[in-house]
Amino acid sequence: MATTKSAPPQADHRDADDPRGRRFDSPLVLIMLLLLVVAVQGPIRRALSAPVMESWMTVFVAVIVQALPFLVLGVLLSAVIAVFVPPSFFARALPKRPALAVPVAGVAGAVLPGCECASVPVAGALVRRGVTPAAAFAFLLSAPAINPIVLTATAVAFPHHPQMVLARFAASLLVACTMGWLWQRLGRTDWLRPPAHPSFDGLSKGAAFWGSVRHDVMHAGGFLVVGAMAAATLKAVVPASWLHTAAHNPVVSILTLAILAVVLSICSEADAFVATSLSQFSLTARLAFLVVGPMIDLKLFAMQAATFGRGFALRFAPVTFTLAILVSALVGAVLL
Repeated sequence: MATTKSAPPQADHRDADDPRGRRFDSPLVLIMLLLLVVAVQGPIRRALSAPVMESWMTVFVAVIVQALPFLVLGVLLSAVIAVFVPPSFFARALPKRPALAVPVAGVAGAVLPGCECASVPVAGALVRRGVTPAAAFAFLLSAPAINPIVLTATAVAFPHHPQMVLARFAASLLVACTMGWLWQRLGRTDWLRPPAHPSFDGLSKGAAFWGSVRHDVMHAGGFLVVGAMAAATLKAVVPASWLHTAAHNPVVSILTLAILAVVLSICSEADAFVATSLSQFSLTARLAFLVVGPMIDLKLFAMQAATFGRGFALRFAPVTFTLAILVSALVGAVLL
């Protein structure tokens, strides 16, 4: 009787080019990182003890500690309003005439105590509910800059310059209303794409609330860390002579901080603490930083393009940037 011999077990040979042959799981990566840190802890300790790194860490931690409570409070309140206050409330509260609805919507931005991440979806909801786009855009620009959380943070960051709070309020509201009126006069419907529905539609109130909180914390918190790192680097690494050269020229200083506000993309609840650390620059230049940042930066441009269309963002952003600089210079000359 013939017996069938089973084939001997063969080793699992994977092709060297097969990516499944080189799999790293999370524990393995963590162990490798820990071993690397232990192996180079001596050089890391020496690097962190250098005077430049001590200065960097001091500024970084100071900005984070000062700004974090305002950021958390703003995110929580923003989520409450975005979820529990119906967008139709704003439509009913605005005048029917667009010319009057623009300044009312600009002042109404004070009731949204959140960062610019929250103002974009709320403005999109207003447009969907039938609010004139000019008023919605005035709200979009004013809400991150004149709400109570941001103004309180500005007062805390500039305790010796209380006029900075009034200057920020006046300049931001003036830019927001002017942009609304400009859109009403010159804007075209084919430049504006109807905004899509929010991603939290259909969820329960609790799920939408925590989803909004997680979204804003991840976005705003990450940009806060990046902004604090940039401010610390400017203070500790960039030669003081460079900053003084830019700061001593009124025009260059305003343009420098305006561009820096666009690049850093800091949450409006935290930008005042970054601005106060840039003490080489004049109050007017730092005002431009505070006015430009909440209205147009890299993340806002992406959010506006995603919500209202790229054609809108490519026209709206440059005009907002230019107008914010001009108004900041004007208001700074008068109030600061």
